[in-house]
Amino acid sequence: MPPQRADLPIAHIPTARVIGCGALVRELRAVLPQPAEVTYLPAPLHNRPDQIVAAIREALGAGAVADHVFIAYGDCGTGGALDAAISEWRQEGRSVERLPGNHCYEFFTGSAAFAELHESEPGTFFLTDYLARHFDLLVWQGLGLAEHPELLSMYFGNYTRLVFLSQTDEPDTLATLEALARSGAAQLGLRFEHRPTGLATFGRAVDVALLPGPSTTTTTSIGAR
Repeated sequence: MPPQRADLPIAHIPTARVIGCGALVRELRAVLPQPAEVTYLPAPLHNRPDQIVAAIREALGAGAVADHVFIAYGDCGTGGALDAAISEWRQEGRSVERLPGNHCYEFFTGSAAFAELHESEPGTFFLTDYLARHFDLLVWQGLGLAEHPELLSMYFGNYTRLVFLSQTDEPDTLATLEALARSGAAQLGLRFEHRPTGLATFGRAVDVALLPGPSTTTTTSIGAR
């Protein structure tokens, strides 16, 4: 399990909500100030970014109207569609914020560190704890490589390394995840690197985007994770 932070001092806004990516469940639980109402969307949306905005819109409609909504996503491949939707929701009078940056990789490392990693070697494929743990499901099977290994060169022909960005600092868990990430790199034919990020930068990003939460904690899951 990721390290836990002490709860932050908060004032109560009765209908604050969090709508989060299912790939961030462990990390959000570790850094969210308690209490909070959280709805997690299916993690496989990671491979279907064109469906992310519709899923968030559905989640917004499924819950009570909130004074503030924190969307625990980056742009995540929506090509600006999520920001356009957030602008629309703000025009409707909602208070809405999302995590900064384009990807979970960026808000785990911080924007400057991520830009440096990307610019130093543009052909870099990134894994987080979650993606390392579910590499076979989300990458190997999710991209169709299990059934069509010939697609490997098409997807990864321009990549040269895999960087594992680790969030946990629990030794046994970290050793297991690093082994899985190394195995994934070998499957993809990429050089392996490990860059620990921890959760401090992510926690600060959450603090900025999240207004104080309601008086009880509620967790809802939509679909399989």
